Amino acid sequence: MKVILVYDIATEEPKDQQRLNKVRKIVRRYITHVQKSVFEGELTKSKLERMKSEILRVVDREKDSVIIYVLEDSAKYERQLLTDVPDLTDNIL
Repeated sequence: MKVILVYDIATEEPKDQQRLNKVRKIVRRYITHVQKSVFEGELTKSKLERMKSEILRVVDREKDSVIIYVLEDSAKYERQLLTDVPDLTDNIL
């Protein structure tokens, strides 16, 4: 399944930056980092659940926001890149 994850981690305090870095590292192990807080890639259901579990152990559920869009394999979608920057996902099948 195709997964798009976006997050907004609160960074008012110095320790918040550590939480942001931990979340970024977790998500990078599973899917591709395409913009500052946007990731996308292909995952199995079990890997998606594992990633979610790891993220939930790190985030502050009252201050942070994490959104995951899941597109089943049968879903049709089109990805359009509007600018001239390199496409960081051009190696994903």
